[in-house]
Amino acid sequence: MVAFILRRALQMLAILAVIVSGTFLMVRLAPGSPFAQERKLDPATEQRWNERYHLDGSLTAQLGYYWKNLLRGDLGESLKYKNRGVAEIIADALPKSAAIGVIALALALTVGIVTGSLAAARHNSAVDRSLMLAALAGICLPTFLIAPLTMLVFAIWLGWLPVAGWGGLAQLALPAGCLAAPYAAYCSRLMRTSMLDVLHQDFIRTARAKGLAERTVIYRHALKIGILPLVSYAGPLAANILTGSMVIEVIFNIPGIGPFFVNSVLNRDVFLVGGTAMVYFAILVTLNTVVDILYTFLDKRIKLW
Repeated sequence: MVAFILRRALQMLAILAVIVSGTFLMVRLAPGSPFAQERKLDPATEQRWNERYHLDGSLTAQLGYYWKNLLRGDLGESLKYKNRGVAEIIADALPKSAAIGVIALALALTVGIVTGSLAAARHNSAVDRSLMLAALAGICLPTFLIAPLTMLVFAIWLGWLPVAGWGGLAQLALPAGCLAAPYAAYCSRLMRTSMLDVLHQDFIRTARAKGLAERTVIYRHALKIGILPLVSYAGPLAANILTGSMVIEVIFNIPGIGPFFVNSVLNRDVFLVGGTAMVYFAILVTLNTVVDILYTFLDKRIKLW
């Protein structure tokens, strides 16, 4: 397992170098200037800004200077958020996005496992059809529609929860629930399909022939195998939830990393784009590695080479 983790770490570093370099070059090659304002800057002033941030040389020289700072642990200074370093912005915003993401991930997996297993156990019943209809609605309805509807019902009409903002746990409920809704629907359908396949396998028929209760057959024997596709999906799911929280963070006025990432792309803020891209990539690779390791504990037939 140690060799597997080391190999993954080396692969991560190699891919990270490609992603960082590619992101930097794409932003620099995009039309427009990171120093553009409502009133056009005169060429001399823009040249001074470029010289200050070492963006005045060739693309190769700019990239080399950027990597020189990265290797020293310096992510650079934001070009739009003056006097704020990229590391400072990420350190302040990432915990907020992570809090929403962790709660949304837990909700999506819990609801998906429970409803998917129940639908498979009650295959072709009214319960199965109702749950899958709700899952279909969750997949079809976009978050930018679900969010205002939940705000209208739970915050304005019923007054149970705050409308927006950042603070206590009550303010996390609506954004986390809205963020989790479509992913819970995907998890539910995936879990149902997997469980239906497992429930028709020989070892399940053997367990039933021994006289075990149906609840025991499903939740002790079938669930352990049926959950494997969901575990495999959990890594990309977690990354999608974190990166997909941008819309939710804007709607609910949450100062997470999503709005900074969007604004950095629009503003050609090359250093902030690179920093946030590195964070998203590191999260994706780390979670996928954790999922691969968990696989070996859930299914002893799987080995890490």
